[in-house]
Amino acid sequence: MGRLLLLALLCIVSYLALTPHPPKGMDTGWDKANHLLAFAALAFCGHWGWGTHLQRYVGVPAALLVFGGAIELLQLHVPGRSGEWADLFADSCGIVAGLLLAMLILRLLAALTPAKR
Repeated sequence: MGRLLLLALLCIVSYLALTPHPPKGMDTGWDKANHLLAFAALAFCGHWGWGTHLQRYVGVPAALLVFGGAIELLQLHVPGRSGEWADLFADSCGIVAGLLLAMLILRLLAALTPAKR
């Protein structure tokens, strides 16, 4: 389920990032918050979508950082859009926030689940 949701979010984020005029209802009012929230959601879903430690903590964040960088490069060619280093930084902060939230929830679930004997 996590992978399917991640794929849907990747499509939505791609559309919102690469369309010359994104819908106004999908905007927080501050571009950097948009980036942070989008990539936090992507990282959170990515964390739940893959099982191995290496995939969750290295593969997903690296792939999302490359995705964010690709968006910034592509935005240089979209009318009315611009690629910015600050956006990529906001993306990376969102990745960290999404992973931390996923880790916190995993720990809480582990603490609430009785140990098997």
